[in-house]
Amino acid sequence: MLTVRRLLARGRPGFRLTHTAAAAVKNEPILEFKPGSSERQALQQALNDLKGRTLEIPCVIGGEHVWTKEIRYQLCPFNHKHKVSKFCYADKELINKAINAARSAHREWDLKPVEDRAQIFFKAADLISGSRRAELLARTMVGQGKTVIQAEIDAAAELIDFFRFNAKYALELQHQQPISESPSTNKILYRSLEGFVAAISPFNFTAIGGNLAGAPALMGNAVVWKPSDTAMAASYKVYEILLEAGLPPNVIQFVPADGPLFGETILDSEYLAGINFTGSVPTFKYLWKQASASLDKYRSYPRIIGECGGKNFHFVHKSADITSVINGTIRSAFEYGGQKCSACSRMYVPDSLWPEIKKNLQEEQKKIKVGNPVDDFETFFSAVIDNKSFARIKKWLEHVESSPNLTVIAGGKCDDKVGYYVQPSIIETKDPLDPIMKEEIFGPIVAVYVYPADQYQEILHLIDTSTPYGLTGAIFAQDKNVIDEASKVLRFTAGNFYINDKSTGSVVAQQPFGGARISGTNDKAGGPHYILRWTSPQSVKETHVPLTTWRYPYMG
Repeated sequence: MLTVRRLLARGRPGFRLTHTAAAAVKNEPILEFKPGSSERQALQQALNDLKGRTLEIPCVIGGEHVWTKEIRYQLCPFNHKHKVSKFCYADKELINKAINAARSAHREWDLKPVEDRAQIFFKAADLISGSRRAELLARTMVGQGKTVIQAEIDAAAELIDFFRFNAKYALELQHQQPISESPSTNKILYRSLEGFVAAISPFNFTAIGGNLAGAPALMGNAVVWKPSDTAMAASYKVYEILLEAGLPPNVIQFVPADGPLFGETILDSEYLAGINFTGSVPTFKYLWKQASASLDKYRSYPRIIGECGGKNFHFVHKSADITSVINGTIRSAFEYGGQKCSACSRMYVPDSLWPEIKKNLQEEQKKIKVGNPVDDFETFFSAVIDNKSFARIKKWLEHVESSPNLTVIAGGKCDDKVGYYVQPSIIETKDPLDPIMKEEIFGPIVAVYVYPADQYQEILHLIDTSTPYGLTGAIFAQDKNVIDEASKVLRFTAGNFYINDKSTGSVVAQQPFGGARISGTNDKAGGPHYILRWTSPQSVKETHVPLTTWRYPYMG
């Protein structure tokens, strides 16, 4: 999977050793978990170990486990009587202590050769690929309500890929050097940012948490990581794996905390060097505004990177392959209960194809099993993440019930007696500007607008202008001229754009992920440029002969 060739070249006086490396990395294979397979047996054992168990997860500050009086619990989405983990919130004093601990580790970590830092992440990836895989998947399934395949592509494959490819890119970055002209040599040193980086991660991908904290750390930064309350069990396991792989304890501080208090505290520190964020638009805007208002106190301009979700579309042309449309939409809209940032939640279908597409969508929706992903591996998706999410989605379903423009084609019901369950719901709208076609839902609901087939060009412009988001989108068409036309009109509607494929499923190093407009800063996690955002390059010129005069030739 991985080969690393290490070359050591002694630098000139005043320079540390320069490490260069060549790393060959491939995407982690996705295991199938067939009945009787070794990976399935290991996973079932790990799931059994979590049944009825409450994990205890402390704050980890300066390498020490710390508990406060503000206790919280992570509940299992599909069985909210089960407390998956017990954890505590850091108070302001403890968050500041974490900042100071990170700062104390920063200089030594920044000076550590990049190849040595990369080896830690290669080792962490190997641990997840091997002995730690089952436990991390089990925590993701029980704590975040994922099915086995959704946990596998997230907590195993994607996280492994983030660690391996980021390390590969970090090594390759050292070779991107300027030209030198005699009698001088020039060099770029890829320093870390000066200060600390705050990582604020979401619930919906274990891999995102590992990447938000891990990528800045790889590049020599010290990180204060606030994991999501509803992904605590898996996030803590990722943190433990990094320590097991050799990450020094102070490089990443593990700091569960109240969101507003954490934001207020990091923004108040003069040493804030960056924010790596995935979450809601209002929270990201708050962080950006408050950082802008506090610029005079900071030692440097903070790097602010964010990914905030989207209102992702499937556009269907009359030349589309209907089978691809049906299967792609079912997967995109309903996998993980529509709780992917890239999930399809609005769909535009020509009237010439709608009768057949509607019939097929209804038939396939009936086959979807929603339930407990631990006890039944045939479950397609499970409950939504928590009571707040359930309440928000329920309001959308109530909006559907009360609106004369909206009709339930399939689903439309929800129940939170045992878990936070919402049926996979397909809604037809007469109004392409209804809020359900414009606002993010983050649940298993897709709204469909049926348009006159010969007016597809107007629909393309509508897709472009009707929402402020720009994360993902897909077009389904066999007509090459239409594909070309749609790709141009929809150029700025999506940072990840799919042709005859669903709007979800980006793979590290294959489809680097991120969107623009209010969907985020589009820094393309999983691509080679992402890690550069966590460096502050220094250009160094060294001249090897004495300067014998200050006069220029033209002066005679």
